[in-house]
Amino acid sequence: MIRLVILGNGNVAKHLYTAFSTKEHIQIVQCYNRKGLSFDKEQNKGLVTTNLDDLKDADVYIMAISDDAISEVSKKLPFSDRLVVHTSGSTPMLEIDDKNNRGVFYPLQTFSKDKDVDFKEVPFCIEAENNNHLSLLKNLASILSEKVYEVSSKQRNILHVSAVFVNNFTNHLFTIGNEICEEHKVPFEILHPLIQETVKKITEMPPNQAQTGPALRNDQQTIERHLNLITDNSQKEIYKILTEAIQLQYGKKL
Repeated sequence: MIRLVILGNGNVAKHLYTAFSTKEHIQIVQCYNRKGLSFDKEQNKGLVTTNLDDLKDADVYIMAISDDAISEVSKKLPFSDRLVVHTSGSTPMLEIDDKNNRGVFYPLQTFSKDKDVDFKEVPFCIEAENNNHLSLLKNLASILSEKVYEVSSKQRNILHVSAVFVNNFTNHLFTIGNEICEEHKVPFEILHPLIQETVKKITEMPPNQAQTGPALRNDQQTIERHLNLITDNSQKEIYKILTEAIQLQYGKKL
């Protein structure tokens, strides 16, 4: 049995609580957040605290809190020599106060409040200061996921930067595409199969081999037509920047 305390009340904390609460070999002994909020109606409110000094004994303390709070909260923990981990993609493990044993338990996925998560497909990046704690975190992650990786803080930060490009930035591009469709009264759902095929292709071949479009072809007439159609100046600038970036990437082929 692995005993857990989960600190935080954001999306990551909520989804980890929901996932772990159904597992036989896991006991969530307590949750901490400043507002004393429960994650669901069935959660025992007596197991939710707003006071760090009241934290119960556990095998792992998971800090699913904002990146800029990790150092401060870890310093306020009223114990030492226990395993304390954070779930951040970009924060170094050493940001956790060294009075405790430090680790990372990072699920590399985008989490939304009301969207269920299938953790079996979520990669977990783990890190710890010694082999025993690394093994414990590996066992803990394996209860939820089939994809567990030992990743250093530097490697994890690289992954996080890459994730911003492939997730956050692309989602912003989806938003722009949706806005352009709405402006011209065209159903955005028509583009859904294209989006799905694009994602599918990059799981089967390197992304640079999957690139298509007018920028790759150096189709200046189409590019100019597109720029004339776009009415929002910021959207027009993004189109130009990405077009130039693609042409620079594939310049030798044009």
